[in-house]
Amino acid sequence: MSAVFLREAVILSIQWCVVQSSSTQLTKLLSPLSAPLRHRRNFCTHLYTPLCKTNMGPTSSREVTQLVCQESDLQDGQMKEVEIEQNKILLVRNEGKFSAVSGLCTHYGAPLIKGALVGNRVRCPWHGACFNTTTGDIEEFPGLDCLHSYKVKVDCGKVYVTASKQKTTKRVKEMSSREPGVCHTVLLIGGGPASLQCAETLRQNKYGGRIIMVIKDEKLPIDKTKLSKAMNIEIEKILLRPSDFLQKHDIEVWTEKDVVSVNTEGKVVTFSDGTTQPYDQLLVSTGARARALQVPGAEMENVKLLESYKDAAGIYQMSVGNKVVIVGTSFIGMEVAAYLSDKAASVAVVGKSEFPYQLSLGPDIGKMTMKMLEEKNVKFYMNSGVAEMRGENGRVKEVVLQNGDVLQADVVISGIGVIPNSDFLKGSAVEVDSRNAVVVDKFMRTNIPDVFAAGDVVSFPLALREDKMVQIGHWQLAQAHGRVAALNMLKKQTEINSVPYFWTVLLGKSIRYTGYGEGYTDIVFKGNVEEMKFLAFYIKGDEAVAAASLNFDPAVSKVAELMASGQKITKSQAESQDLGWLQLP
Repeated sequence: MSAVFLREAVILSIQWCVVQSSSTQLTKLLSPLSAPLRHRRNFCTHLYTPLCKTNMGPTSSREVTQLVCQESDLQDGQMKEVEIEQNKILLVRNEGKFSAVSGLCTHYGAPLIKGALVGNRVRCPWHGACFNTTTGDIEEFPGLDCLHSYKVKVDCGKVYVTASKQKTTKRVKEMSSREPGVCHTVLLIGGGPASLQCAETLRQNKYGGRIIMVIKDEKLPIDKTKLSKAMNIEIEKILLRPSDFLQKHDIEVWTEKDVVSVNTEGKVVTFSDGTTQPYDQLLVSTGARARALQVPGAEMENVKLLESYKDAAGIYQMSVGNKVVIVGTSFIGMEVAAYLSDKAASVAVVGKSEFPYQLSLGPDIGKMTMKMLEEKNVKFYMNSGVAEMRGENGRVKEVVLQNGDVLQADVVISGIGVIPNSDFLKGSAVEVDSRNAVVVDKFMRTNIPDVFAAGDVVSFPLALREDKMVQIGHWQLAQAHGRVAALNMLKKQTEINSVPYFWTVLLGKSIRYTGYGEGYTDIVFKGNVEEMKFLAFYIKGDEAVAAASLNFDPAVSKVAELMASGQKITKSQAESQDLGWLQLP
């Protein structure tokens, strides 16, 4: 047999082996060959490797397979970002196996390569959403969509990924629609993240009955977290789902419908227009409303609350070029102050404590944020409150403080906390607590069969704090509540065990927070607060019960993952100079 003929025969045989994805057959093929040929340094590289890249089994013309790294480049627990046809892809190795998913979080597009990887789960560094790195499915919120997953193959010590030639971003989990003849109705009261997540989870689990979402507002469900951060944003940019998506999956949305009562015995809801709607299962997810100022003059027309898209747009229009007074140093109040700082003629903030966020984040962080805004000409009037408001023709002109200061005002915005929207349940048998929050168990069930509740309106048992009953107004938790409620409606027993995760944005700087810090007695800082790069641990007893950070990613996401796995973070760990236990990059 000539050398040329032998070489051609070997090439054809190798091609057949590669198509069959069999390295064993390849080894058997080469073994009878002469030692010089078998051990030539570039034999496998020259003949086999290019074939590995282009013959990974059946590949669509719309897909491409690309060599992304050597097998030895990643160890267990490591990840790498690669790019194929403009698609950023996250490559992960866990327990010796490689997997690949989209590289950008489906919530706001954060690079997941900078997140926290634990096992087969990656947590977004910005807002804490979690994704399964094998399937791409979203496992913790915020966000509605999943990641794409990609085929991965390892041959000749090289790792190949097959991806679409088109740019892909988010993946909507497969959802069903209403089935003819199914006489069952789930009624969702409220148009926030809890209601929408409940509706989508029902359809993702093949619920075939009728889903009705009742919204008091005139708009479809929107991302309300944007309203205080970008008050002049277009409505299309913050819709959680467009109307055609909801229609496609038979999720009915009734806007401008206000519930006035619930008859739990008759299983019927009554609206302010006199109409009624029966239900088989009910979700109360009405959220919380802004607390109004209770001082003389607070009823005047330019005293505003920020609750809806219409409110945000109206406040923005009234504020541009005018004098703004914000009452309250809550997260909402501070975000509004930051956003209006370069748009209003002046911005004054009135707070009862010495610093903003003093109870929640502590005086050091509060002082830092206060300084940030002062540098943008925001004036603070702390250790005081509003005594009265004076005006003409039904409009405020002056805000009189308790210490006697008088502030000129063209618009006043109240940000002094919220009240659960549960008034319509008065007279019903649904239990509410002393703060008017609807009481639920760990399955998001109320005390009435087939009545569930979720989101800011509820008081629920927090697994992280040994089932202490808490009321937490976090966007991420509202979504988690909605998902758990839906699964339990379907008799798929699931407990709420999410770790609270929150963020706020001031002048482009984002403070992240996880855990539950109520009652903390000490704060341990890493980094430097004044330099705006820090990690803070909130200590209660001998445990770090919460953490906050600025420019210290992905520290808070790492802490959240530790808490989610049931691990306790001790005070001594928090105080240690070595943060190796946190495994930061």
